[in-house]
Amino acid sequence: MRALVRIGFLAIFVSGALWAEPSDELGATLRIAVVDPNRIVEESPQYESARQVLLEELKERESALLDQQEGIDRLQKRLERDAALMSEDELQRLQNDIRSRTRRLRYEKEEMQEDFALRKNELRTRLVKQVEEVVAQIAREKDIDLILTDGVVYFSERMDVSAEIIERLKREFADR
Repeated sequence: MRALVRIGFLAIFVSGALWAEPSDELGATLRIAVVDPNRIVEESPQYESARQVLLEELKERESALLDQQEGIDRLQKRLERDAALMSEDELQRLQNDIRSRTRRLRYEKEEMQEDFALRKNELRTRLVKQVEEVVAQIAREKDIDLILTDGVVYFSERMDVSAEIIERLKREFADR
């Protein structure tokens, strides 16, 4: 029984120590900030620039694929229109050509999607590195000990350094 009482007092003491307020010295030196990564991405000129580059690359490739599809459609119409007038050899060659072009188009579409995903990841990785560098610079300059991101339930606006990060990214982008 005495052992249970001792364990109970020990548990109360330990839980009280864990929930105690930090000392003035520690509280005065500990600086915490918060960043909103979605806001940083959406408002950074680097993101918009990368998005535009990707869209341009995608437009060029999509245009070439549309031209190929139109060529296949023309051959398909010719097959439907002239099949009765064609020799067996001509008919076979045209059908093989359509199948071959269709397979090639399907393969090129898949390749484009894979390339697009890889390129998107490359640009995202580059942007993330830039943002991390700016966050670290601001943390050192402002003597911040900890910067939190996703998963924070509440924070005051004075703790949010997202705007400073965005401004720094804008300056770096303009300096390029």
